[in-house]
Amino acid sequence: MKISPFLLSIFLSLLVVSGYAQEIQYPYPVHIFRVNQEQKTVDMAYMDIPAQGKANGKTALLFHGKNFNGIYWREVISFLSQEGYRVIVPDQVGWGKSSYPDLHYSFHALASTNKRLLDSLNITKVTLIAHSMGGMLATRFTLMFPEKVHQLILENPIGLEDYRIMVPYAPLNELYTNELSATYESYKKYQQSYYPQWKPEYEEWVKVQASALKDPRFKEIAWVNALTYQMIYEQPVCYEFNRIRVPTLLIIGQEDRTIVGKNRVPKELVSQYGQYPALGKRTQQQIKGSKLVELPGVGHIPHIQDLPAYTKGR
Repeated sequence: MKISPFLLSIFLSLLVVSGYAQEIQYPYPVHIFRVNQEQKTVDMAYMDIPAQGKANGKTALLFHGKNFNGIYWREVISFLSQEGYRVIVPDQVGWGKSSYPDLHYSFHALASTNKRLLDSLNITKVTLIAHSMGGMLATRFTLMFPEKVHQLILENPIGLEDYRIMVPYAPLNELYTNELSATYESYKKYQQSYYPQWKPEYEEWVKVQASALKDPRFKEIAWVNALTYQMIYEQPVCYEFNRIRVPTLLIIGQEDRTIVGKNRVPKELVSQYGQYPALGKRTQQQIKGSKLVELPGVGHIPHIQDLPAYTKGR
């Protein structure tokens, strides 16, 4: 019996997702929200965790960073759930268990998809917690849908400065070639820059990122990685912080020196940028009424490096 190309493609895609599921174990059940975008059917994966403690009637929405997906929020999910929150944790389109479509990636489009997800779940308001690239997305989401945000919490967000000022432009094909050349060692070397001191337990998150290397869709993933780098580079949000009108908390690890595209910055300029102690203060001054929590000795991912300090700061 012959199988049509269409049915074969569906079968193969199911095998790919199944293989990924075996490779990476999510801490809670994963649901799929299906949307239409740019005449393509796109799947957005998300976890929906009910309150484990006494429910407080509030919902937390968590946005992950570029080199991660919803899994690394595991301990934060547990903390928030015990505090009585319902917790929604999407893998953004182009990450994790979500689809990897060839689209025009924009923070506006990603924000819109998240808003549609909340609407489908009948969630009217959230505490929005975001890390790294998720901070840029959360900023755009808050500016587009302020009525949806009860409180905004930004954890070492990237985009506190305009990378176009210090990072030379790279054509998309060059970005794609760089992504294709990635190895486990290159991922690990980059993640080592997130912490003042590397510890064996951080290896777990390298393994999560490096699972893409074994994924049959690796070329598509690499292309999306290039497109989303371009999105970060070309769509700064730092000029609009003064438009945020919701209660905002900045949690800033003081040892963070992240610059997106840092390897292309002239060496004599590197020390002038990515200075999170100064960037945190400047951003706090731009967002009217916002609060700043500074975590000494902590790098780019406070909720991984020092969860007690992070939850206390929150």
